[in-house]
Amino acid sequence: MAISPHRQSYSQLAWAMFKTGILGYGGGPSVIPLIRHEAVARYRWMDDEEFGEILALANALPGPIATKMGAYLGYRLHRTPGAILAVAAHILPSTLGMIALMSAVQALSSSRVVQGMIAAVVPVIAVMLGVMACEFGERAVKGLGKPLGLCMFAVSFALLQTAQLHPALVIVIFLGYGAVHHRIVGWFKGRKRRTEHTGEEERSTWTG
Repeated sequence: MAISPHRQSYSQLAWAMFKTGILGYGGGPSVIPLIRHEAVARYRWMDDEEFGEILALANALPGPIATKMGAYLGYRLHRTPGAILAVAAHILPSTLGMIALMSAVQALSSSRVVQGMIAAVVPVIAVMLGVMACEFGERAVKGLGKPLGLCMFAVSFALLQTAQLHPALVIVIFLGYGAVHHRIVGWFKGRKRRTEHTGEEERSTWTG
């Protein structure tokens, strides 16, 4: 279970979101593992299950994913002031950096040093995203069962890559199924028990 948010300080929130803003090189997807590390592993503001749920909901809404996650964390800890602080701490580093480097954009964009830095950091981001994807995949298989979990992976891949559906629509579809998943599983288990019970009664009658 997550530690009570009332025990967390504004300074922890500001420092965590500042780090995700300054180290989240490459856009929203690269920031998510950093935010997860701060919120789940380091400060334990929430557990992996809640983080995954919030990430899914945030992906279904318009706007940058990192600021939505930051705003949620801040609001969860300190309501509206916390949300404002989290978003400001996250976007401030890159905003100031862009203003400071605006005059040197052209020179930096053609610099081999900068191009090398970009190329070198891409594998790190890929590994971070891969690790997070594997952990969420393990949780999905554990919660749904291996056959259904693998089936869900295949269906989501087909909807996203083959059918080219918008990710938000796919998330809504799976959220809809998730709302009735346990009811469907319970119905199948109940039917199986009734079938087994009927078979036992028939065998008892036959042997009697």
